[in-house]
Amino acid sequence: ARGTAASGSPRPVINRDNAGFWEGVARHRLLIQRCAGCRTLRFPWLPGCSRCGSPEWDTVEASGAGTVFSYVVLHHPPFPAFDPPYAVGLIELAEGVRMVSNIVGVPYDQVRIGMPVRLAFQRVDEEYELPVFRATPGGEG
Repeated sequence: ARGTAASGSPRPVINRDNAGFWEGVARHRLLIQRCAGCRTLRFPWLPGCSRCGSPEWDTVEASGAGTVFSYVVLHHPPFPAFDPPYAVGLIELAEGVRMVSNIVGVPYDQVRIGMPVRLAFQRVDEEYELPVFRATPGGEG
């Protein structure tokens, strides 16, 4: 099926700065960093706050609701981890941060800017899953 993971998919690079994010994904939770100093939310995960510079942080669990802020359709990806063509979106989460993720459950040619989406988790193999976004009912344009 289009947009599904192919065998031999690349693995995420997990390090001390993003390990908490991937631990959340393993528990089907999308965690956003929140600065302990100024309370600014940030994504992707970073070692320090871009607003105040504080290295201290905690997390907020995302509601899972979002909208497509922008997207591209990959017809000939340089590293075909998924069966093309498929849509990759810049998703604006309800919490105000944006993240890049695959848009699934809707034909790639029906993805639209402003389309409401909901967080889901797609199993890549027996070891890990990826956060993806599905069109919400009535949100297919």
